[in-house]
Amino acid sequence: MKPLLKGSLTGMLVLATSLAAADDQPGFIDRAKSELKLTYELGHTELYLPIHTFHAPWAYTEDQIKHYQNSPPGFGIGVGRYDDQGDWHGLYAMGFQDSHYKPEWIAGYGWKTYWELPHDFRFGLGYTAGFTTRTDYGHYTPIPLILPIASLDFRTLSLETSFVPGGKGNGNVFFMWAKWRLDGRSPTDWKTGK
Repeated sequence: MKPLLKGSLTGMLVLATSLAAADDQPGFIDRAKSELKLTYELGHTELYLPIHTFHAPWAYTEDQIKHYQNSPPGFGIGVGRYDDQGDWHGLYAMGFQDSHYKPEWIAGYGWKTYWELPHDFRFGLGYTAGFTTRTDYGHYTPIPLILPIASLDFRTLSLETSFVPGGKGNGNVFFMWAKWRLDGRSPTDWKTGK
């Protein structure tokens, strides 16, 4: 618990420092609220399906990994949109089994920028900020998080992952999921106005 709590507090400190520095940039809070509002109002439905949890072998024993939930059932829903630069903004909520086969819930905001690849593929990098709840951390007390995300997208389907840092026997997992945009429009369609 201590490494996760330490990581969460560090993330909140970074966020607080960024917000404090925003005093030099008038309108930072207003711009953030505007992005959230635009995403909520203009975003299209996206479905999330957890696929795999990879427990890093340097942090866990083979026996631990063998007994953990590595293919978590779950489901999520959200809204997402692409801005004028082709960056993705999303709001989401997802529930799935954690490594100990107990329910875990996560909700938050995500942002990614993209690099175009051949044949309608795109590579995305960004972050997510939100809250998660687990039975083994404060018995479902919401814990703030800021995590990196990466994706490989093909038209309306996206394979995504996030890395959860940690120590020996906790954290140090790659959580992977699929995301499907239901409006049938690819990110390229957003940029061209189709």
